[in-house]
Amino acid sequence: MSKPEVNAFFVGRALAQAIGEQVEKTLTQALSDLGKFDAEQRERLHAFMEEVMQRAQQQAAATHPSANAAEGDFNFANEPEGDLQATIDELRAEIARVRAELQRYRSRSQ
Repeated sequence: MSKPEVNAFFVGRALAQAIGEQVEKTLTQALSDLGKFDAEQRERLHAFMEEVMQRAQQQAAATHPSANAAEGDFNFANEPEGDLQATIDELRAEIARVRAELQRYRSRSQ
């Protein structure tokens, strides 16, 4: 084998190794960024859920002051069955109203 062929072989080998290292670094960085993004999104979701639960507790305390909803203990277990059913019925009626309004909006925009 001639010297230029041997040099070309080693240059090609070095190039392949360098490209492999760059791909590895890029992939590692991308996966790291994805992991950070996922963790941040989970933290934001957790904070959002806590805020929603706090608001729900405040509204429940304002609506039913006798229930004494403790911090972090939000449930309707202390309510009589009739009140819970009435709440469910009210929510269903509100959902129906929102659906009807959404349908009217969609029909107007088409």
